[in-house]
Amino acid sequence: MSSKSIELYGVPWDEKSSFMRGCRDAPHKIWDAFNCESANRCSESGISLAKSEVLRFQGTLPLASGNQVVKEIETAAASIAAAGTLPIFLGGDHAITYPLIKGLHRSYPDLNILHFDAHPDLYDEIHGDRFSHGCPMARIMEEKLATRLVSVGIRTMTPHQRSQADLFGVEIVDMISLVSTPPLIFEGPLYVSLDLDVLDPAFAPGISHHEPGGLTTRELIRVIQNVQGAVVGADIVEYNPYRDIQNMTAMVAAKLMKELAAKMLSQP
Repeated sequence: MSSKSIELYGVPWDEKSSFMRGCRDAPHKIWDAFNCESANRCSESGISLAKSEVLRFQGTLPLASGNQVVKEIETAAASIAAAGTLPIFLGGDHAITYPLIKGLHRSYPDLNILHFDAHPDLYDEIHGDRFSHGCPMARIMEEKLATRLVSVGIRTMTPHQRSQADLFGVEIVDMISLVSTPPLIFEGPLYVSLDLDVLDPAFAPGISHHEPGGLTTRELIRVIQNVQGAVVGADIVEYNPYRDIQNMTAMVAAKLMKELAAKMLSQP
């Protein structure tokens, strides 16, 4: 294993959720699940994440409210990336991804994005709001903040979002075709944005938008473990603890966090 380390940052913002609030309280729940004595802090590849010099939680970003939060998140992400940190951001809803990418783009102008989600998040606006959690990938692509965007697990594509995907050249790997998908290979720095509703709600009930027919936890872990590319950052979003059952989804989120961290640490 290399001498790199992972820093976790909570991003407690869910004002842009279109259906249900609660994701703002997710970061500490995920961290508590990671530290729960019912499991250990090792990845499946054998990397121990128990020591703070390997993985440490830096607390939650101090955020205000309203659209100014977009700028606050961008500024924080830019500072984190400039310091050479390998960050994992714990949301929050998916609206946080646009300002996170905008901030990281300053250090990684040729950034690629691997996006796991039930939804393509390519709406131009929702209820007049262009910063809704259903819009981050549209903002990212129209501002050319990503060289390549691959969205995996999609199963709610509307005609509008399909036209947006065609417009921006988004590579959609929907659930219908997922079985035959070849290994995902990326050239250049890669950011992983993981919306927990990519999973079937049977595996992750603690989400605001239950979309049946999603990935199993094992299928998602396998994709993460097999992806080829230099992962420089990630987020885990849309965990809503108020819909969870006995912290089941918190444990899933913590497991995925471990596998993402291990992936980042094992890179050359």
